[in-house]
Amino acid sequence: MVLKASGEPRSDDARDDSPRRGKGRPRTTDGATQSLAAILELVRQGAASTRQEIERESELGRAIVADRLATLTALGLVDESELGTASGGRAPRLVRFREQAARVLVATLDQTAIGIGLADLSGRLLMEHHEAMDLALGPAAVLDRLCAVFDWVLEKHLDGSTVWGIGISAPGPVPIADDSRFPAQTPAFLPAWDAFPFVESLIARYESPVWLRSSVETMTMGELKAGAGANLQNMLFIKVGKRIGAGIVFEGRLYRGAQGAAGLIGQLPVHAGGQGGTIETLAGSDYIEREGIAAASVGKSAYLADIVRRGGEITAIEVGQAAQMGDAAGMEIMSRAGHLLGHSVATLANMLNPALIVLSGSIVQTNDILLAAVRETVYGESHPMVTRDLRILRSQLGSSAGLVGAAMVVVDGLFDHATLRGWILNGSPLRHPEFAEAMTNAGRRTQAMGGGSETEPGNSRGAPDGARLS
Repeated sequence: MVLKASGEPRSDDARDDSPRRGKGRPRTTDGATQSLAAILELVRQGAASTRQEIERESELGRAIVADRLATLTALGLVDESELGTASGGRAPRLVRFREQAARVLVATLDQTAIGIGLADLSGRLLMEHHEAMDLALGPAAVLDRLCAVFDWVLEKHLDGSTVWGIGISAPGPVPIADDSRFPAQTPAFLPAWDAFPFVESLIARYESPVWLRSSVETMTMGELKAGAGANLQNMLFIKVGKRIGAGIVFEGRLYRGAQGAAGLIGQLPVHAGGQGGTIETLAGSDYIEREGIAAASVGKSAYLADIVRRGGEITAIEVGQAAQMGDAAGMEIMSRAGHLLGHSVATLANMLNPALIVLSGSIVQTNDILLAAVRETVYGESHPMVTRDLRILRSQLGSSAGLVGAAMVVVDGLFDHATLRGWILNGSPLRHPEFAEAMTNAGRRTQAMGGGSETEPGNSRGAPDGARLS
């Protein structure tokens, strides 16, 4: 069996596209589509960077490769203006994917904050902005603010480019969508959100497809593609906060499970000091906060008691800071939470044998004691073969991980081989016939439910301050 560049079996149409077999130019539009998609993927993934390499990897003839590259260049998807290094003859022209051909809008929704970003078609963030936002205000208020910031980003940073897709990272699991190429998924992580046309409103307003994923999934993807997990095949990502979740990378791919709920480790049972509960109730940020308040009230922590005397509030961050400052009660709380978390993570490590475990969340990013306790427990409770080369690290991307991952979700969706074949001849996924149908459906549902943002398109009211350029 002959393989295409994507690693899938070559169809009869793909075979017809090779003059080496005496077939000449493609006899069907489908054959041309498949060869265009295969060549673009080789170039985009960095598997081939010259015409000769493309011919070798794709098993297409010289004339076909030249024709397809001319088409891709005319569509603005590849560029051959740069010369490579000569090796005894004329220097070859390098074939580069034009990452700047379009842009991707991304957003992360957390319980108390939102993040906004703009990325190119490699998933690289060009700018990002973070601000406080309470999701309890409801989907309409969050959508209105999100659109206001999106509009500001487009006005100030789009530079005449086109948005090809939007990626949204949301708290809580997101069910796996139907077989549609451009599904309008519904966030259901808070009451009233499941009945609100949040995604449909974004599709209708910005005329771009929208991909919705859980925050743990997008952060995992970000770390896998651009952080500590780059080039790894097996990785665990652990997000620690009010909720505790895991992202599982197995053989180079994010594992989502049958329904999209893989990694809900916050529900794993644990026991500590005769007290039973779950890893979330006994090691999450709410638990750390409660223990800190109790320590301050009974005089066990002078550091935390001083915060209360000055009229401040004790959160998990303050407890972590107390631990970092050497406060005995703070150190005990963070160490206990870390050991309980490490016990559950060790179970996962023994099951999955990852090369890397990445921990993230504001508590982890700012506290060495919790991280040290997790490491000690995982290394102590896991099989020696599991821990032989295992690394346990903090997230390298921090608050940017979800934005980077959301961008990668969009890019992967746009250039999925089956999806790519549906738009490659038209030069834009916005001309994909299934997206036209998704646009129509989104508009109907938004109008029927009276949803949508109150902010008019192009209105940059309330433009954010301090957006960070990447």
